[in-house]
Amino acid sequence: MRRLAVAVDRFPIAGAFTISRGSRTEAVVVTARIADAERAVAGWGECVPYPRYGENVESVAAAIEEQADAIAAGVGRAELLERMKPGAARNALDCALFDFEAKASGRPAWEIAGLAAPSPATTAYTLSLGTPESMEAAARDASARPLLKVKLGGAGDPARIAAVRRGAPDSRLIVDANEAWGPETLEANLAACLAAGVTLIEQPLPADDDGLLSRIERPIPICADESLHDRAGLDHLAGRYDAINIKLDKTGGLTEAIMLAHEARARGLSLMIGCMVGTSLAMAPAMLLAHHADTIDLDGPLLLARDRTPGLLFEGSTIHPPERDLWG
Repeated sequence: MRRLAVAVDRFPIAGAFTISRGSRTEAVVVTARIADAERAVAGWGECVPYPRYGENVESVAAAIEEQADAIAAGVGRAELLERMKPGAARNALDCALFDFEAKASGRPAWEIAGLAAPSPATTAYTLSLGTPESMEAAARDASARPLLKVKLGGAGDPARIAAVRRGAPDSRLIVDANEAWGPETLEANLAACLAAGVTLIEQPLPADDDGLLSRIERPIPICADESLHDRAGLDHLAGRYDAINIKLDKTGGLTEAIMLAHEARARGLSLMIGCMVGTSLAMAPAMLLAHHADTIDLDGPLLLARDRTPGLLFEGSTIHPPERDLWG
């Protein structure tokens, strides 16, 4: 019989991770383990509770534990879509079920999901929000990386993005404002990003006040993050966004993320595959979608002082598919 176990794990961040909503020095993740002792099989899934979406570690762990009887009774991924709302808790269980099925059947998770085998890919590397001077220095240190994701935060952003470009003159730049811009700053910030050669802007306006995006010229593609969780939110994006950031902690797992990717593509939207700050266990399932994506942002383990063992293999900004011992 399958049994569910839930754990909370803490991983220190290398330095600090700062965005417009604040700064933190550790990643706190919730891990789900589904095991069958008689078959000597166990599957794992990791999620990162996100306060922006009304989640915390305690609520997410409790939501996972509430499914213990259903897991023991044999509930599958399709049933989870009906039993649980999108979010971190469902993500951990969905990914654990994928891993369990892969290990029990001897088939890789990508094959079970009906996807192509994953291959090495280039991930973005995130620069935290800071002063123009600190961000220029961070960009200089990371200037050998081909793709940098720049966290912005509102007032002073034109100076920040110009400083990053000075520090990393040859890197492709994408920016993430995390809802920190407003109508009064949008035009100036867009102009500064255009001057710096930015190729994608993620969530410039608050998710509940982004209608202005449908009434302005968008010289740089705009990507929805907080404005989209799963397929139910796609209609809202029409005329406002050119791309979406798919994160498993928002979709509630790989099962929904795959369907979201297919439907978004059908609507002409470009795809970013993104992440919260988590370990290799959280990135591994998302790697199955990398070949669908125009932009990959799975650098969570690169931001940590310590990752899980075994973890994903990174060679610079090249991320390799997970080995079976990790996931899938």
